[in-house]
Amino acid sequence: MPSGALSGHTESVKTYHAESARAGLQAAAVAGLSWEDFCLAAIELLDRAVPNDGICLGPADPATSLLVGRVKTRMQDVDELAFLEHEYGVDDINRFSDLARREVGVSILAEATQGRPGLSTRHRLLLEASGLEHEMRGTLRSEARMWGFYTIYRHSGRSGFSPAEAEFMHRLEPMLAAGLRRGLISTDVNRQQRSQGAAVVIVNAADQVISATEAAEERVADLGGEMWSRLPVPVKVVITAARGIPGQPAQVPRVRLRTQSGQWVSVHAAPVRGPEGVTSDIAVTIENAGAAAIIPLVVAAYGLTERERGVVQQVLSGASTAEIAGRLHLSPYTVQDHLKAVFDKTGVSSRRELQSRIFFEHYAGRMENELDANGWLGE
Repeated sequence: MPSGALSGHTESVKTYHAESARAGLQAAAVAGLSWEDFCLAAIELLDRAVPNDGICLGPADPATSLLVGRVKTRMQDVDELAFLEHEYGVDDINRFSDLARREVGVSILAEATQGRPGLSTRHRLLLEASGLEHEMRGTLRSEARMWGFYTIYRHSGRSGFSPAEAEFMHRLEPMLAAGLRRGLISTDVNRQQRSQGAAVVIVNAADQVISATEAAEERVADLGGEMWSRLPVPVKVVITAARGIPGQPAQVPRVRLRTQSGQWVSVHAAPVRGPEGVTSDIAVTIENAGAAAIIPLVVAAYGLTERERGVVQQVLSGASTAEIAGRLHLSPYTVQDHLKAVFDKTGVSSRRELQSRIFFEHYAGRMENELDANGWLGE
């Protein structure tokens, strides 16, 4: 919605279905599901309350707001690469990066364009070709960080989305964000040894792989793709974002995510330079994510407050209650209160379990490294 605020409307989403979906999402958000399984459960629940002809739902890296994956239903005709190009390569209406900065992060395309959805290049060139006339999309935020996104569609000939449905989705934002936030750190872990070397993939102007390092094929497979035929979503995202919007400053997009084997990796991309300057090729690098990137994300994913995150950082550095109290200018009783809240949110009952939950589950294999000056594992 252009103003960033939901307009008043007397219509309501059917109460029975709305309450059923809300209750189901509350349960799913705390069930410890992987983000893929949470998305599947959420889509099934949303289908009850918001009739649709297709939903796309997925997580984002909260540090960069770039998408890192997606689950979609009944949308096989929508070209994924074209979808990303309209998100990162075109200055379009209701881009997720714009919605994430609004007070209300959900918008109906018909309202945003005052009944002229054709003003959106995404609608003209992508949705109409798939018979999708109506679009409602939004971002999923927690503490001003974008943890996910969604788009909901209806075919031409059906009624458009109502302000009441947009308001309903706005009310669900905390639950959907919580489920994705926890899902990003709940991936089933396969501890088999994976390649530790950085992988580099070069794609041409048509986004076809033209060369790659030896480690790349394994890295791409661990992200759920296939090197020579189907690049994974995070790789497609950084490629598209690296090309950017013509006339705007170039960037080096980066996302962090957990692979199928349980490793945390960083995926980033940049244009390739040649003797004549920048070429149309893009280089993608996939490498192990550093502790400074992983641990703060994991801590944030548990929904800890700023003060609780500070206490956790001190606990991970081995500080005693008295030392934490002195460093953070708190009383020992207040430190204990914060620790109790941290234990409740992370599902542990002791400092040792907390260290295990954060270090061993998310940074296994690097415990021999010393802590840096900030209390995080060094590289």
